[in-house]
Amino acid sequence: VISSRSEGLSRFLASYTRLAKLPPPRPVAISVSMWVQRAARLETRMPVDVVPGPNIIINADEDQLDQLLINLINNAVDASLPTGGAVRVRWSRASGRFTLVVQDDGPGVPETSNLFVPFFTTKQGGTGIGLVLSRQIAEAHGGTLTLSNRAGTRGAEAKLTLPLTDTVAAED
Repeated sequence: VISSRSEGLSRFLASYTRLAKLPPPRPVAISVSMWVQRAARLETRMPVDVVPGPNIIINADEDQLDQLLINLINNAVDASLPTGGAVRVRWSRASGRFTLVVQDDGPGVPETSNLFVPFFTTKQGGTGIGLVLSRQIAEAHGGTLTLSNRAGTRGAEAKLTLPLTDTVAAED
């Protein structure tokens, strides 16, 4: 019991430290296509369908955005594996905004109001910081991150939106 609680406390403290110490973004130019392809290739449990969008270069912290996208893909795969569903990542540009969407064919999210509450988790063994950290990363880049059930079909959809200002530019 002591060993189990000690391991649990260590995981909690490591998670809390990551959550509390998010450094300010250090922007570099990132090709969205290359970024998404790289993150999708890291998932080995199932193929991730990357739906190509417009050529866009974003000026953002690459390490932070990697963490955000890897987390979203990981969550989508976790949801889709039991249902035999798929995971898709796509992006677009419209109305002065860059939007990246990660969709899954899982069962959907049972309780959406607590998803961004630190240490709330629906996963056994989860830490409850992945989505919170991802939202902090989005907000540090002047954007938003939402997670909702897909309309008219099963599954969930995570949506990252960043402003098309100094942070995001079209690739020429």
